[in-house]
Amino acid sequence: MPGHFEPLPGGGAAVALDEVEISIIRSLAVQLLELIGPGPGGDVSDDPLAELFAEGPSEPPADPVLKRLFPDAYSGPGVEATSPEQAEQQRAYSSEFRRFTENDLRAGKRENALVVIRSLDAVAADGKGGAVLKLTPEESKQWLGSLNDLRLAIGSRLDVVDEEDTDLLYRLPDEDPRKPMVMAYLWLGGLQETLVETLMN
Repeated sequence: MPGHFEPLPGGGAAVALDEVEISIIRSLAVQLLELIGPGPGGDVSDDPLAELFAEGPSEPPADPVLKRLFPDAYSGPGVEATSPEQAEQQRAYSSEFRRFTENDLRAGKRENALVVIRSLDAVAADGKGGAVLKLTPEESKQWLGSLNDLRLAIGSRLDVVDEEDTDLLYRLPDEDPRKPMVMAYLWLGGLQETLVETLMN
C-alpha cells in the first residue's frame, strides 16, 4: 500500500502516507484553496437564494494556473476559429458559459480541496509520523478531483502541455530549481493513477 491507493472492502480507497507526504499534500491543497479564492461575496452568505442566482465572471482569469483550471468552453486545441467573426462568436459563447458555470466549478473545486485537507488532518491527529488514509467512495472521487486540480496547477507552472513535456521532466538535472515541483507533479500523478484504478475495480 505505500505510495499507492488500494481498494477497501465495500468501496472506497486507502493509502499509507508518512508525515512528510501528509504535509506536502495538505500544503498544496491549502495553496489551491487560496488560489481558487472564496465564493461570490465570501464563503458565507446571508441570502442563499441570491447566491444561487449569482453570476460569475465573464472573462477568463489572468493567472495561467486559473486559466488551466477554468478554461474557455468554446476555444482551445481542436476548436480554432476559421474567421474573425467565428472567433468573436466563440468568445461570446465562452463568456456566457463562464458567467453561469464558473461559480459552481469553483465551489466544487473548493469543496474537493477541503475534503483533502480535513481527511489529512484527521489521520495526522490519529497517527504518529504517518498513517493509513481511508476514504469513502464519495471522498475518493473528491480526492481524485483535487489531485487532478493540483497536477493541472503544478503542470501549468512547469509549462507542461503534453506527454512530451512530461517526458522532459524526467531528465531534469537534480540541481534544476524546478526539480522539487517536478517530483511533486510526478508523485501526485502516481497517486492519481492508482486511485483511478482503484475506483474502476
